[in-house]
Amino acid sequence: MPRSAGLVTARCNHHYLSLRIDVRRLFPFLSGLTDVMRIGIVGYQGSGKSTVFELLTGVKPDIAKAHTGQVGVAIVPDERFDRLVAMFHPKKETPARIELFDTPGLSRSDQTGNAQRLGVIREAEALVHVVGAFSGGDPIAEVDAFVTDLVLADLQVVTNRIERVEKDLTKPLPNREQLRAELEALKPLEARLSEGETLHEVEFSDLQRQATKSFSLLSRKPHLVLLNTADAAVDAPVVQTIEAKGLPVLSAPLGLELEVQQLPAEDRELFASEMGLGEPSQQRVIRAIFAMTDLITFFTSDEKEVHAWLLERGSNAVEAAGTIHSDLARGFIRAEVMSVDDLLRLGSEREVKAAGLHRTEGKDYIVKDGDEIVVRFNV
Repeated sequence: MPRSAGLVTARCNHHYLSLRIDVRRLFPFLSGLTDVMRIGIVGYQGSGKSTVFELLTGVKPDIAKAHTGQVGVAIVPDERFDRLVAMFHPKKETPARIELFDTPGLSRSDQTGNAQRLGVIREAEALVHVVGAFSGGDPIAEVDAFVTDLVLADLQVVTNRIERVEKDLTKPLPNREQLRAELEALKPLEARLSEGETLHEVEFSDLQRQATKSFSLLSRKPHLVLLNTADAAVDAPVVQTIEAKGLPVLSAPLGLELEVQQLPAEDRELFASEMGLGEPSQQRVIRAIFAMTDLITFFTSDEKEVHAWLLERGSNAVEAAGTIHSDLARGFIRAEVMSVDDLLRLGSEREVKAAGLHRTEGKDYIVKDGDEIVVRFNV
């Protein structure tokens, strides 16, 4: 059990009494927490999406799910987590995870159905676009075509809403002023999308954010281009051209790496060396996802459980508590914070406190990457 979720503050004679209990017994639904970052793996048919999915999750693609998509979970590698586990020897280990959705492949020849295929990933926080950079393909043209598909999918959603609002404005409804304001907010977005431009760098007004809140616009999502090469070589001008479009790029011989991953453990290092492969792409891809989504990791650790949690950079202590469970945010009192680096260096919470590196923070504290947190709360 994480220290933050296992520390409840109860009221006793008008004073706060800290009690260490198993919160999952108190709140059974804690076992269903969703602290996983959701990433959509997207691309055209034959690009190697399913190879990436299997490489990162270890789950073999299911042919029966080719038209609906398949979900798997990848573990986020983190040396700090491994060292915390070695320190506490917990009964339970919960590393940070990302949920990967291998989406149905898009059609290169007929783009009319691509908007519907892309619709299944609107709830993803970010997109990993797999591009086949082999067999004489044109990666730059494929990136351009995919961005166009994102724009067309968003244009369809925005236009449909505009048409609905315009129709409602012909009726004597009590919220006509609100509808007019919504229409005014959506029209500039429709115009930009109609010109083939994404919404990624557009600074939305409060009204535009509210009007599009339920749309999960695809062209606003963080977007990583993953070039699937035939071997370890990569065409530098191709990477530079794509990066000039404002998109982060990573390249790797994904099929070859999957073959290496499937070898017996004792043969992998030798084969990878012979093929000129460097660091495994799993770690590089996950780090790149972190970079484009601006995530950090905080920790809750004790002998019951070591748990790594993902959190958006700039989030405060209450938002971190809510990542663990909504009740911790609702009843938030304070957070006890220390750096995992200090904890690992000094060897115990007692030593961290003795060194004056343990502190109490309020609800407005901005959580830092590598924070070790205990949340005190009262519900």
